[in-house]
Amino acid sequence: MTAVGAPAGAAEDRDARGDVPVRRLTVLYDAECPLCTYLRNWLVKQRQLVPLDLVPAGHSRARALFPGLDHAATLSDITVIGDGGQIYRGAAAWIVCMWALRDHRATAHRMATPAGMKIAKQVVLGAAKYREHTRDRQAGGGAYRRADGWTYDPKDGWFHEAYGYGDEPAACDSSCRPGD
Repeated sequence: MTAVGAPAGAAEDRDARGDVPVRRLTVLYDAECPLCTYLRNWLVKQRQLVPLDLVPAGHSRARALFPGLDHAATLSDITVIGDGGQIYRGAAAWIVCMWALRDHRATAHRMATPAGMKIAKQVVLGAAKYREHTRDRQAGGGAYRRADGWTYDPKDGWFHEAYGYGDEPAACDSSCRPGD
């Protein structure tokens, strides 16, 4: 498996021959996608052989870390960037994430084979279909919930769970009824 591309000069800084060891990976994920945030939370809980930094795609931190990257593209497809400048997208990005995890490195090696890559691509396509279906439902009038506790309801607007919005309103001290 090879990286999609690397910023000019990145490999030369670490190793003139080009075989740059990966010591840290940055995973850019869509923080607005429930599946992506679920997988982000799962990755954080795994034992890591290679440290993973998980950064929301398109966030100011991602833009500051990787100014030459097409950040619009990172919102549509998972992107993983190695500390040597390697860039992985789609199925290759998921395989690199598994490779970084202690309990999944052997699976990553199997998935990096031609036969395994076909399976990895099918998994990524299935995830993309799920994301598209989720976006369609959110845009179609249902409530849109973010992992950070904020919810958008087209009828009522934005609210946050911590503030108690969305619960049945309590009666006030003046004996008024909820909704008055």
